[in-house]
Amino acid sequence: MKNLQKILFIISFVFVAFAATAQRIAVLSDVHITPGNASEPKLRQAVREINSDNYDMVMMIGDLTNEGSDIELANVKAILDSISHPLYVIPGNHESTWSQSATATFLNLWGNDRFVAEVDSLIVIAINCGPYMKMGDGHIKTEDLAWLRDTLRERVTPGKKVLSVNHYPLNSDLDNFAEYAAALAEFPVIAHINGHYHRWIPYTAGNVDGALPGAMVRALDMRNGEYGYSIIDIDPQWIHIYEKPIGKNPVPKIAYPVATDYKKIEYTKPQWTSPAGFDVKQVWADKGSVFTRVAVDDNNIYFGNSLGEIKAVDKRDSVENFVFKTSAPIFARPLVVKPGEVAFPCSDGIIIYNEKNGKLKTLPSKEGPYVADGVMTPRGWVQGGYKRIELRDPRNYKVRWEYDSIFNYCQAAPAVDGDDLVFGAWDTNLRCLDLKTGKLRWVWNNGKTNNLLGPGNVVPVIAGDKVIIVAPDRNMTAIDRATGKTIWRDNSHRYREAFGHSEDGKTVYAKTMDGELVAVDATAPVFSELWTLDMGLGYEHAPCIVLEKDGVVYAGSRRGIVTAVDPVARKVLWQLPLGTGEVNGFDIDPTTGDIYASLIEGTIFRISKK
Repeated sequence: MKNLQKILFIISFVFVAFAATAQRIAVLSDVHITPGNASEPKLRQAVREINSDNYDMVMMIGDLTNEGSDIELANVKAILDSISHPLYVIPGNHESTWSQSATATFLNLWGNDRFVAEVDSLIVIAINCGPYMKMGDGHIKTEDLAWLRDTLRERVTPGKKVLSVNHYPLNSDLDNFAEYAAALAEFPVIAHINGHYHRWIPYTAGNVDGALPGAMVRALDMRNGEYGYSIIDIDPQWIHIYEKPIGKNPVPKIAYPVATDYKKIEYTKPQWTSPAGFDVKQVWADKGSVFTRVAVDDNNIYFGNSLGEIKAVDKRDSVENFVFKTSAPIFARPLVVKPGEVAFPCSDGIIIYNEKNGKLKTLPSKEGPYVADGVMTPRGWVQGGYKRIELRDPRNYKVRWEYDSIFNYCQAAPAVDGDDLVFGAWDTNLRCLDLKTGKLRWVWNNGKTNNLLGPGNVVPVIAGDKVIIVAPDRNMTAIDRATGKTIWRDNSHRYREAFGHSEDGKTVYAKTMDGELVAVDATAPVFSELWTLDMGLGYEHAPCIVLEKDGVVYAGSRRGIVTAVDPVARKVLWQLPLGTGEVNGFDIDPTTGDIYASLIEGTIFRISKK
């Protein structure tokens, strides 16, 4: 009898110990809710079912919506708020690549785009991945990598284990995945959980055998008539991941033994030296990520960062001369409006910085944030905004005219020639306005109803009697400048948004999705390809402008590579890996002719031709 009691005691002790160290997590991912769509009632069903079961926590790990609009976000939050267990939420690419609020609404609703939670011995840590308000690879922000390290150094104590979470997998879908994996490798991480693919896929970090295990989990709608979510059970020995179809029993999908000793993924910063005839120098490395191009005047380089800071850095000695914190990340290039005064379009409106006295003036936004790059014209300062574009007097910043018949936000800089102002917006349309009056001259679209296939983030080229663009519909199009009628369209290459023109305006350049640079005669009455050069970049989608300066054409890639091309010899002059993240764009110093390039990872480079 005593022996039986002893056995029962041991069994009960083991059970209690197991219960105290086991964790159970419900995971929602890729729900893609638009008010009234088919997935909305299914999410409500999933929430009711989750509430009826026992979980230590519930995670929503990205792609809550389709276009990240305020209405979509508010609607899905109202549904998720009814979850009775501790809830943790991060955004996905559909909340950050397109966003009515420039990602501010998500932050306002959930307080942050990252989280850390503890359940007994388990630390769950999740960070955002972007892309950020334009086409790009996933990217872990500079400040998020610092936060991840600092948070885990503080929380990880003997006996603790870590579960890493992101919307994206821990592989080359993230441009800086190796740096991310190296940061995690400092700690006892047992696995990485993500969504995004709408599929069940076990994998290892970086697709390196023996590295940290990862699991891609299901979407709400798997397009097989069955809706559901995922369940993660973690005990001291195993991680078990189940598929949970709504109204049905859980189905085992992926299992990993709990371990923390994995093959480490090496991360080293790209190395390069200035090519012959050029001086390429890093002039700034920011503590945040940088999503904007830069403005340059006699004294400073101006830009904004993901921390919502607007900055002026001395271009001679790289000293930070000015910094001001706004309420949300900055996505629009600053603009030197007049000597000594710089405009920073942002979520708070437009902030005017006076370099001489350091004072700030705010021009409030009527509706929504400013994420568009503005331009100076002979008639004033043109600035796109949310559902509007305006012309302001640079002397007093008063609005001379405003065109507000746009159905989504402006993003790329407009093109101006004479009194023709041509710009795209994320409502499928390209428009031409009279620069003097703001009156509409014509509207063009490619016939697609999907906003995301329109010319929302391309800088048009006005060439003689034509306006030429590329767009995500993978066409290059020439449009009659006077009437807005299509002259020709070409889809012989996979064009997207990277576009530019020669200094004489006779040639347009497009970087394709296959890493080519295509040169087209802008003066010909029909499509006339001059040449195509494979730059060796492979798959490409960065919307970085193509710039020609002093007989050299510059193109930037999604992976931090800047390529310089000789358009006469039709060859690559040089190619430098300046970083791992997307090149935002190129800007010319009006006083020296130097070229500045910013990268999303927070670095800024100056390119000088000797």
